[in-house]
This record gives sequence, structure tokens and C-alpha cells, in this order.
Amino acid sequence: MCFSASASFAAAGALLLVGVLTVKKAQKGREHPYAAIPLLFSVQQFIEGMIWLTFRFDATVLNPAMTFLYSLFSHVLWPIYVPVAVLLLEPAGWRRTVLATFLAGGLGTGLYLLVSMFRFPIVSREAGGHIEYDSPHFFIGPVIAGYLAATCISMLFSSHKAVKLFGIAALLSFATSYAVYTRWFFSIWCFFAAILSGIVFLHFTRGPTSSKEAANGMAI
Repeated sequence: MCFSASASFAAAGALLLVGVLTVKKAQKGREHPYAAIPLLFSVQQFIEGMIWLTFRFDATVLNPAMTFLYSLFSHVLWPIYVPVAVLLLEPAGWRRTVLATFLAGGLGTGLYLLVSMFRFPIVSREAGGHIEYDSPHFFIGPVIAGYLAATCISMLFSSHKAVKLFGIAALLSFATSYAVYTRWFFSIWCFFAAILSGIVFLHFTRGPTSSKEAANGMAI
């Protein structure tokens, strides 16, 4: 979370509970990556809680390590993981082809940001009651466009209403965070996205897989 260590750890605990319930709801192997999104956000928020503690206790060695781990989630994991998870929910058809395109873009974006993280390590600092992550290589037109397409817009091409809802909510939170909290963008947006990942649970409250889905090879 973006305001304190205790808030981050509380969010991590809540997301852990939601994530466990969501994974238990998943009935097929192909559903588990999408169901695991709240669990991954739980880990990310726990790491940010640790970053808060490095400020409090002046842990100058631990801070870069935790910042790097956090950045692996925020910069590298999500633009690759989200289109993979959404693609796996789809039956054969044009949506899978479109999502594969988003995955290719997300993979390129994630790998570029990973290389950039090694060349120009991301720095975290406490500022204005939030955590500021110094990551100038992210704020390049094609990079931020590729990231947004992979993490948010890709979900809009899902055939599942709850997945589309998550995509819309993530897109709106992206715009709000970027417009209002630009300096603390990564911390604020990841907070919003983490809370919104509870929407993932809605996807698994539906009824049994339909015969049409089964005919299209949905079951594994």
C-alpha cells in the first residue's frame, strides 16, 4: 500500500485471504494464473511494507534489494503475466490471437524494463507521505503505451464480463494515478490495482462451464 508499513502489511494480509479463496474457486488448471493475481499483489504489497521499514530503520543495504524486488512486480511481471492469464481463459478463436499480440507487446515491454533496471537501478524514497520510485525509463511514450496495453487494455478483449470489468477499473485507476499522483505513480497505482484485484474473485462466482465453452476446448 502507499501510506505506511502497517497499511501495506494489512493490504497484503487481506489480499492473501482473497487470493486463497479465489484460487480455491478456480476449477481448471488454465484458470489458476488469473485466480492467482490477488496472491501476487499480496506479495507485492508485503514487499512495499518492507520498503517502508527500510526508511524507518535506515536499512541502506536492504532498501535497494526490496526496491528491486518490488520493481520486478511493477515493471516486469505484470505486463507479461496479465495477458498470459487472460489468454488462458479464452477458447480457441480470434480473441486468443489478439491476446497473443498483447502478450508479445507485454513481453517486449517487460524485458526492456528489466534491462533498464539493471542499467539504471530504480531508487525508492519517502516523499510527501508516499513512496516515490525514480524510474525515468518507464515514462517513455512507447514503453508506457505498451505497458498500458498489456496490463489493462488486453483485458477488454476478454469474453468474460468480470475480466473486462477489472480491465476498465485498472484503466481508470491508471489514468487517475497518473493525473493526480504523478510523482508517486507506481506506489499509488499499485495500491489501486491491488485493491481492485478483488474483482478477480467475481469471475469465479459464475456457474459451471457452459457446453459451448466445453465444445471449444475450454476444459483441461
